[in-house]
Amino acid sequence: MSFFKRIFSSEKKDPSISEQAKQTLDKGLEQTKTSFLSKLTKAVAGKSKVDDEVLDNLEEVLVSSDVGVATTLKIIKRIEERVSNDKYMGTEELNKILREEIAGLLSETKSGEETEFSIPANKKPYVIMVVGVNGVGKTTTIGKLAYQFKKSGYKVVLGAADTFRAAAIDQLQIWADRVDVPIVRQQMGSDPASVAFDTLQSAVTQNADVVIIDTAGRLHNKINLMNELTKVKRVMQKVVEDAPHDVLLVLDGSTGQNAFEQATQFTASTEVSCLAVTKLDGTAKGGVVIGISDQFQIPVKYIGVGEGIDDLQVFNKFEFVDSFFK
Repeated sequence: MSFFKRIFSSEKKDPSISEQAKQTLDKGLEQTKTSFLSKLTKAVAGKSKVDDEVLDNLEEVLVSSDVGVATTLKIIKRIEERVSNDKYMGTEELNKILREEIAGLLSETKSGEETEFSIPANKKPYVIMVVGVNGVGKTTTIGKLAYQFKKSGYKVVLGAADTFRAAAIDQLQIWADRVDVPIVRQQMGSDPASVAFDTLQSAVTQNADVVIIDTAGRLHNKINLMNELTKVKRVMQKVVEDAPHDVLLVLDGSTGQNAFEQATQFTASTEVSCLAVTKLDGTAKGGVVIGISDQFQIPVKYIGVGEGIDDLQVFNKFEFVDSFFK
């Protein structure tokens, strides 16, 4: 069975991805899909074969869908090569070809194949430090992540190390109460590294499986942010030697190209190891997931496709592309 047939064959669908989760994903990507496929239909209107004009139109469609210029050019180049090899390619095949090439591109990141919320068995507690600017859904993502890990049977502890804003501490407390997991917090203005240290000590004492640390979302002074996050990491390592195991950057998918800019800023300020892209349900800019995953070569680990507590999903690239073109 060929690579693409293996990806999209019905036999390949992982039974651990529930039908409800697939429906939630389909619904969450509906605006993106409708907008994209509408633009694609216009791009090939009146054309029977894929020629230079169709490719130019397709390039415009991808860029305007927030896939990003660099990733768009990669996709166009791949399709040009297939057109060149096949000599004749009808426009009716374009949807299928595009689907295959995007899946192939995402497959090169060697990520996005998970289907459930899990952690490595040999890391306990597994420490996740969460970064991202205010307003992207950082605290909500932490709360939903705590809920999903707890639902998967893990013992979770939250750390409110975004001490720059009292609201951030209070919001995380609300989520901790809602999910019914312990939280370590101090007063506004406290040293974030001190909160992180106390959180890890508490987690070790409680024999917790997962620790999620919230951090301040300030980018107006990158040097201060870098120094603060470096200090938080250094202090955490006094308790858990190789912490944090993940630095999760939360991005608002509805901001399109601004999400690229935030990813650029944060990856320059700290060692981001994975991404969560939120608010995909309220936007037609879902293509940003494809571009960010490709350009930064940092795995998109979670996506937010709705407001419900269950609507944070593990990013599975096969299901994502399948839903995108369904």
